[in-house]
Formats: sequence, structure tokens, C-alpha cells
Amino acid sequence: MYIASARDTEFRRSSGGRIVSANVIALGAVSLVTDISSEMVTAILPLYLVLGLSFSPLQFGILEGLYSGVTAFVRVIGGTFSDRWQRPKLMAGLGYGISALAKLGLMGADGSAAALGAVLAADRTGKGLRTAPRDALISLSSTRDTLGRAFGVHRAMDTVGALLGPLVAFALLWTVPSGYDVVFVVSFCFAVLGVLLLVLFVRNHSGPADARVSLRTAFGLLRNNEFRRVCAWAVLLGLVTVGDSFVYLLLQSRLDIEPAYFAMLPLGTAAVYLTMAVPLGRIADRVGRWRLFLVGHVLLFGAYIALVGAADGVVLIGLTLLAHGAFYACTDGVLMAAAAPLVPAGLRTSGMALLQTGQVVAKMISAVIFGLTWTVWGMQAAVVIATVAFGAVVALACVRRTT
Repeated sequence: MYIASARDTEFRRSSGGRIVSANVIALGAVSLVTDISSEMVTAILPLYLVLGLSFSPLQFGILEGLYSGVTAFVRVIGGTFSDRWQRPKLMAGLGYGISALAKLGLMGADGSAAALGAVLAADRTGKGLRTAPRDALISLSSTRDTLGRAFGVHRAMDTVGALLGPLVAFALLWTVPSGYDVVFVVSFCFAVLGVLLLVLFVRNHSGPADARVSLRTAFGLLRNNEFRRVCAWAVLLGLVTVGDSFVYLLLQSRLDIEPAYFAMLPLGTAAVYLTMAVPLGRIADRVGRWRLFLVGHVLLFGAYIALVGAADGVVLIGLTLLAHGAFYACTDGVLMAAAAPLVPAGLRTSGMALLQTGQVVAKMISAVIFGLTWTVWGMQAAVVIATVAFGAVVALACVRRTT
């Protein structure tokens, strides 16, 4: 594993003096700017599709599943080539570039479900190519005992972008009502800036190229019992997790939130995530990363309970977004930090991609099932079924991992 050297510019925190390498900070800056771009689109997409284009929950569920799941078809392949060439920066840059170009395609879709699906598939292809190499670079730029902190710092910077993106989208829509094309153009500009930051400031960390690395090698990582268990539980939990966009649509439906303010809902999640990401990353390094990962799912179960309970108004919004943001702070970077030591450095991108692929396929299936359930039986029944299923799997995960 790469350990930050004296030649690296170092980011030292005053508490304990431990190191977060300059590469982690550079990657955080790239993610911050890119997240402004992507969250501008994500924040308005449910509103645009369901309220603007009158898509049914099932149609939205299919597109939401596609938006999340199409990355599964390129993650492992991209991760394999990244490890074979030992060029994670190159693969990440390719992914960021494809996603940037996809932002322009949103303007030409003209409300067509097929065209929107193709554009979203291209955008998520870019995300699929970049995410595992980026996380591999974070792990390879960090020492083993600071992985949780490194991912926490990166995810905190990433979440600053997640906070700013909806704000920018809200400001643009407030200034230009129904100006979705304006949002897409500004989103493209931020995406291009992210690519430039990656090219100029992120260092590649690599060993000798190895032509023996293949898809078979990548899937062979599952022979490691501990890594296989992590992947299996991540997939099972992903299958019963309700997508973010559906959570916000549920809040909008229950509280009849004005469309102009819909883009503000992700800010609550992002603000909690930003506040908790770094301290929870440090706690994960001390008490156990998988344990904290499960705690995050218990918190998300609390959010689902709030959605089916008697809470209303500000209380419902507060409880849901607080639990939702805390869930991400406990799980997103923490899962990658838990998996990284289980994968050899030369196959780090492949291992990250394999784990992430399982998650996104599970979430794709979950989105379609939840959208179908909502369409057939209604919103309340869909939430109750999802809550019961999620609670059962989380309880099983907690029992199996603690025995």
C-alpha cells in the first residue's frame, strides 16, 4: 500500500497530527466541483420528470434504477483496465469527461423518456468508470490506520458540492422559472472545471503494468471469505434500500412541498453528512468500520419509520433528513475504508469496482420494485412494505455480524 512520502504536500489536522495526503485533498476538490454539477441535475430531476413531464412512479423508478444501475456494466471492466494499466487517474479522467458531455445531452432530450434514458446512461457510465479508480487513489494515498479519516475528509469535501449544487439549481430556477436548460448548461461548466482540476492537481499512484489482470482476476477476489461477506451484505442491504429521489418525493407528496423548494430537500441530507463525515470516519478507524456501517442502516430505518409514522411538517422533514444524512456519513466512505485492506494494492480498483457494482445493481432492482409497488398499491403501502423488508434485513445483518 502506498504511504504518503515526505515529498508530498501534506494536510495535517491539529488533532493528533496524522496525515491526510495532498492527493486526497485534490481528489476532494475534484469531487466537490463535480458534485455541484451532478447534484444540480439530481436535485431537479424528480421534479422535472414527475411533476414537469408527468412520469408515473413506475416510469420514474425505471429511470432512477437506470440512473443508478447502468454503472454496474462498466465498473468492473473499467476497474480491470485501470489495474492492468496501473493508470487509475486516466480511467477516472475518462469517466469525469463522459459525465461532463452527458450534461449537454439533457438539453436535447426534449422530454423523451428514451432520450433521457440514453443520456442518463451515458452520465452514469462516466460515474461508473471514475468512482472505483478515485476511491482506489484515496486508499493508495493513505496509510492503513487513517483510511476512515481519509475517506471522511474526501466525502466531506464531496458533500460541500452536494450542498452547493441544489442551491445553485434553486437560484437558477428562482431567477428563470422552468429554466431547466439553464441548469443543464451551468452544470456542464462545473463538470468541465472538475476535469481540469483532476488533470492539473491529482497524482497517479501506480506500480508496474500487469497484463495478467483480467475480469477473472477481479472476480477471483471473491475467494477471500471476508471480502465476499462484505460484498454480499452490501448487496442484500442495497436491495431493500429506498433510493434518495424516492425519499424526497415521499416528503413532497406527504407535505405538498412547493415545486420551487423541492430542490432544497437534498440540502438537509448533505448538511448532516458534511457535519458528520470526518468525525464518523475517525470513529470508524477506532471502533470498527463494519460496525459503524451497520449503525448507519439502523439510522436509515429510523428515517423510514418517520415516513410511515404520525410525524408531520417540520418534525417529519427534520427527522427524515437527519437520519438520512447520518446514514450516509456512517456508510458511504466507511464501506470503502472497510473493504480496502481486504484487497491487494495491485487489484485495488478492481476490488472497489466489484463491491460498488454489487451495490448499484441491487439499488437498480430496488428502485424498479419500489416504483412498481407505489404505482400498483399506492405510496403508503409501498413505504410500509419497504420499511418492513429493510428492518428485517438490517436486524439479520446485525445479528449475523455480531455472533
